[in-house]
Amino acid sequence: MPTKTLQIPTADGRADAFAAFPDHGERHPGVLMYADAFGIRPALREMALELAEHGYYVLVPNFFYRHGPAPLIELPEHIGEEARPALVAQLMPLIEAHTAERVLSDADAYLRFLTSRPEVGAGPVAVTGYCIGGLLAMRTAAAHPGQVAAVANFHGPVGADGPDSHRLLSKLTAQVHLGHAETDITPEALGELNAALDAAGVDYTSEIYPGTLHGFTMSDTDAFNSAALQRHWDRLLPLLDRTLTNN
Repeated sequence: MPTKTLQIPTADGRADAFAAFPDHGERHPGVLMYADAFGIRPALREMALELAEHGYYVLVPNFFYRHGPAPLIELPEHIGEEARPALVAQLMPLIEAHTAERVLSDADAYLRFLTSRPEVGAGPVAVTGYCIGGLLAMRTAAAHPGQVAAVANFHGPVGADGPDSHRLLSKLTAQVHLGHAETDITPEALGELNAALDAAGVDYTSEIYPGTLHGFTMSDTDAFNSAALQRHWDRLLPLLDRTLTNN
């Protein structure tokens, strides 16, 4: 499976990125994958490679590139609960500095770069994200309604935009899947979110993955849940198959 390390031109510099894509055929549907806050690392590369095996060109940008290339902080091979608070404390200033304006400016650059790749076919793209990357995926999809046909958000902070969250939902034309961790949202809050999606006319699925902790897709963390990761693939792959045109 071919992979590349790339540099994406943006308004504020160049974002380092990882790409994985099939070694057969000439052009493939494009998928922009936003990592969690821990960024590009072996666990994320494995996920990108697995998705690429299903026929997609997968681009994973380092969205904290303004602060340096990935990895920005030294990560242990396994991110255990004892190490997590200190790592998150290092990353919080970067998260807080990543304003909505930066997110949208970067999204323009990432999608322009993705669709210009010679391995990527014409037609719509998809965006998927994990943790904070799920929020970035939703903002990207809302800002590019004619281009993003599918968006998937796994254990992401879907209500992080506060009152603006409902306005964001109203801009979505993509098909949406939200896979929530059991520890991230109550059934009551899920009902309110799904009612807002209904009111916005969004074509979506939104569910709590049973028995999960925040970060359940990440194989290098204590939150990892193999059954939930499989459920994630069982939701994501049909969504992409429905919405993206194979060339």
